[in-house]
Amino acid sequence: MEKIAYQDIPDGMFQKLNNLEDFINQSLLEKSLLKLIKLRVSQINGCAYCVDMHHKELKHINETELRLSSLVVWRETPYFSEKERAALNFAEELTILSNTPINNKIYNTLETHFSKKEISFLALAITQINTWNRLMKTFLFTPGNYKVNS
Repeated sequence: MEKIAYQDIPDGMFQKLNNLEDFINQSLLEKSLLKLIKLRVSQINGCAYCVDMHHKELKHINETELRLSSLVVWRETPYFSEKERAALNFAEELTILSNTPINNKIYNTLETHFSKKEISFLALAITQINTWNRLMKTFLFTPGNYKVNS
Protein backbone atom coordinates (compact mmCIF):
# COMPACT_ATOMS: atom_id res chain seq x y z
CA MET A 1 0.00 0.00 0.00
CA GLU A 2 1.26 3.45 -0.91
CA LYS A 3 2.66 5.48 1.96
CA ILE A 4 2.72 8.68 -0.07
CA ALA A 5 0.33 8.97 -3.02
CA TYR A 6 1.35 10.63 -6.26
CA GLN A 7 -0.92 13.63 -5.58
CA ASP A 8 0.78 14.17 -2.18
CA ILE A 9 4.25 14.60 -3.67
CA PRO A 10 5.42 18.24 -3.72
CA ASP A 11 4.63 20.05 -6.96
CA GLY A 12 7.59 20.04 -9.33
CA MET A 13 9.54 17.29 -7.57
CA PHE A 14 9.07 14.67 -10.29
CA GLN A 15 9.40 17.30 -13.02
CA LYS A 16 12.86 18.28 -11.74
CA LEU A 17 13.92 14.63 -11.61
CA ASN A 18 12.50 14.06 -15.11
CA ASN A 19 14.45 17.07 -16.38
CA LEU A 20 17.60 15.32 -15.16
CA GLU A 21 16.45 12.11 -16.88
CA ASP A 22 16.09 14.07 -20.13
CA PHE A 23 19.60 15.49 -19.69
CA ILE A 24 21.02 11.97 -19.19
CA ASN A 25 19.04 10.62 -22.16
CA GLN A 26 20.54 13.33 -24.40
CA SER A 27 24.03 11.95 -23.75
CA LEU A 28 25.81 9.69 -26.21
CA LEU A 29 25.20 6.64 -23.99
CA GLU A 30 23.10 3.91 -25.55
CA LYS A 31 19.51 3.94 -24.24
CA SER A 32 19.57 0.16 -23.91
CA LEU A 33 22.68 0.35 -21.71
CA LEU A 34 21.07 3.00 -19.51
CA LYS A 35 17.96 0.85 -19.09
CA LEU A 36 20.09 -2.21 -18.29
CA ILE A 37 21.90 -0.24 -15.58
CA LYS A 38 18.59 1.00 -14.17
CA LEU A 39 17.25 -2.52 -13.91
CA ARG A 40 20.42 -3.87 -12.26
CA VAL A 41 20.61 -1.06 -9.70
CA SER A 42 16.91 -1.49 -8.93
CA GLN A 43 17.49 -5.21 -8.36
CA ILE A 44 20.34 -4.46 -5.96
CA ASN A 45 18.22 -1.93 -4.06
CA GLY A 46 15.19 -4.22 -3.96
CA CYS A 47 12.90 -1.63 -5.52
CA ALA A 48 9.94 -3.64 -6.82
CA TYR A 49 8.32 -0.69 -8.61
CA CYS A 50 11.52 0.19 -10.51
CA VAL A 51 12.37 -3.44 -11.31
CA ASP A 52 8.92 -3.82 -12.86
CA MET A 53 9.28 -0.55 -14.80
CA HIS A 54 12.74 -1.15 -16.22
CA HIS A 55 12.06 -4.81 -17.03
CA LYS A 56 9.02 -3.70 -19.06
CA GLU A 57 11.02 -0.95 -20.77
CA LEU A 58 13.76 -3.39 -21.76
CA LYS A 59 11.20 -5.88 -23.09
CA HIS A 60 9.65 -3.02 -25.07
CA ILE A 61 12.97 -2.40 -26.85
CA ASN A 62 13.29 -6.15 -27.57
CA GLU A 63 15.79 -7.15 -24.90
CA THR A 64 15.92 -10.95 -24.69
CA GLU A 65 14.40 -12.95 -21.86
CA LEU A 66 17.72 -14.74 -21.45
CA ARG A 67 19.61 -11.51 -20.73
CA LEU A 68 16.80 -10.14 -18.55
CA SER A 69 16.64 -13.25 -16.41
CA SER A 70 20.44 -13.46 -16.23
CA LEU A 71 21.10 -9.84 -15.31
CA VAL A 72 21.11 -10.66 -11.61
CA VAL A 73 24.02 -13.07 -12.26
CA TRP A 74 25.64 -11.20 -15.16
CA ARG A 75 29.18 -11.98 -13.98
CA GLU A 76 28.61 -15.73 -14.44
CA THR A 77 27.12 -15.51 -17.95
CA PRO A 78 28.51 -14.88 -21.43
CA TYR A 79 25.50 -12.77 -22.50
CA PHE A 80 26.87 -9.29 -21.84
CA SER A 81 29.53 -7.40 -23.80
CA GLU A 82 32.74 -6.16 -22.20
CA LYS A 83 31.38 -2.62 -22.42
CA GLU A 84 28.16 -3.64 -20.64
CA ARG A 85 30.19 -5.53 -18.03
CA ALA A 86 32.31 -2.45 -17.33
CA ALA A 87 29.17 -0.33 -16.89
CA LEU A 88 27.41 -2.93 -14.73
CA ASN A 89 30.47 -3.32 -12.53
CA PHE A 90 30.64 0.46 -12.09
CA ALA A 91 26.89 0.58 -11.35
CA GLU A 92 27.27 -2.00 -8.60
CA GLU A 93 30.33 -0.27 -7.13
CA LEU A 94 28.58 3.12 -7.09
CA THR A 95 25.36 1.65 -5.65
CA ILE A 96 26.91 -0.46 -2.89
CA LEU A 97 29.11 2.28 -1.48
CA SER A 98 32.07 1.73 0.76
CA ASN A 99 34.06 4.42 2.53
CA THR A 100 36.72 4.39 -0.21
CA PRO A 101 36.87 5.93 -3.70
CA ILE A 102 35.82 3.89 -6.74
CA ASN A 103 38.28 1.05 -7.28
CA ASN A 104 41.03 1.96 -9.80
CA LYS A 105 40.64 -1.32 -11.67
CA ILE A 106 36.93 -0.64 -12.19
CA TYR A 107 37.64 2.93 -13.32
CA ASN A 108 40.47 1.90 -15.64
CA THR A 109 38.23 -0.70 -17.28
CA LEU A 110 35.59 1.97 -17.79
CA GLU A 111 38.14 4.16 -19.56
CA THR A 112 38.76 1.46 -22.17
CA HIS A 113 35.10 1.67 -23.24
CA PHE A 114 33.92 5.18 -22.38
CA SER A 115 35.16 8.76 -22.62
CA LYS A 116 35.43 10.89 -19.49
CA LYS A 117 32.17 12.63 -20.47
CA GLU A 118 30.45 9.28 -20.88
CA ILE A 119 31.78 8.10 -17.50
CA SER A 120 30.40 11.30 -15.98
CA PHE A 121 26.99 10.59 -17.53
CA LEU A 122 27.16 6.97 -16.35
CA ALA A 123 27.84 8.15 -12.80
CA LEU A 124 24.93 10.59 -13.02
CA ALA A 125 22.60 7.91 -14.42
CA ILE A 126 23.56 5.51 -11.62
CA THR A 127 23.05 8.11 -8.90
CA GLN A 128 19.74 9.10 -10.51
CA ILE A 129 18.32 5.57 -10.46
CA ASN A 130 19.50 5.21 -6.87
CA THR A 131 17.52 8.37 -6.07
CA TRP A 132 14.41 7.00 -7.81
CA ASN A 133 14.79 3.68 -5.96
CA ARG A 134 14.97 5.40 -2.61
CA LEU A 135 11.95 7.56 -3.38
CA MET A 136 9.87 4.59 -4.55
CA LYS A 137 10.85 2.60 -1.45
CA THR A 138 9.68 5.56 0.64
CA PHE A 139 6.46 6.23 -1.28
CA LEU A 140 5.72 2.52 -1.87
CA PHE A 141 4.09 2.94 -5.28
CA THR A 142 2.45 -0.36 -6.25
CA PRO A 143 4.56 -2.43 -8.66
CA GLY A 144 2.90 -3.92 -11.72
CA ASN A 145 0.93 -0.82 -12.71
CA TYR A 146 3.61 0.80 -14.90
CA LYS A 147 2.79 1.01 -18.60
CA VAL A 148 5.50 1.70 -21.20
CA ASN A 149 4.78 4.71 -23.41
CA SER A 150 4.90 3.68 -27.05
